[in-house]
Amino acid sequence: MTTVRTVLICFIACFLLPTAAHSEPAETPTAVVRATLDAVFRILEDQTLKQPPQAKQRRHLLEQVIAERFDYEEMSKRTLAVHWKPLSPPERQEFVALFKTFLSDRYASKIEGYAGERVVYLSERTADGYAEVRTRLVSDKLDVPMDYRLTNKGGKWFAYDVIVDGVSLVMNYRSQFTAIIADASYQELVRRLRERTKEDLAKPTTR
Repeated sequence: MTTVRTVLICFIACFLLPTAAHSEPAETPTAVVRATLDAVFRILEDQTLKQPPQAKQRRHLLEQVIAERFDYEEMSKRTLAVHWKPLSPPERQEFVALFKTFLSDRYASKIEGYAGERVVYLSERTADGYAEVRTRLVSDKLDVPMDYRLTNKGGKWFAYDVIVDGVSLVMNYRSQFTAIIADASYQELVRRLRERTKEDLAKPTTR
């Protein structure tokens, strides 16, 4: 009996111990930002993707990487502020989809001008499921502070705002969208986002 019991204990330990020894440590906000930016820079530095016929594929890859770690629902909620609560679930879903396309295109178009800049990671601050990662984008010709604000959902960190040289992306669009809603209506804001999305999709691919 002793021998059988010993074998059983060893057999169970062979399954349990490796799991404990190789359990993945919790990811940090800085690690998430670094991994995302590294992936973006790899795409931007890929010589094959710089060829004109690959322009559409390059943009798609950039938007894909960005979307994996940007919480567009949280960004939408903060951008619409008081105008988010009255929306029905389908209306919220539509706005998030439109805002995602809108932001992905603009973020991708800006970073496509990348010319060898590097990111300096300065500090990380976390509190109650939120975090801020402070960085600087530097090169011989520029030095721009860029801070990323993140929220933790299900044990993973997602960015919901980017502060570039002191200007919040969320606050910038909140101001613009609030003005449109005040001057016209929420429906007008959605119409304009739809039209901008159609224009983006209708852009000819560079050949």
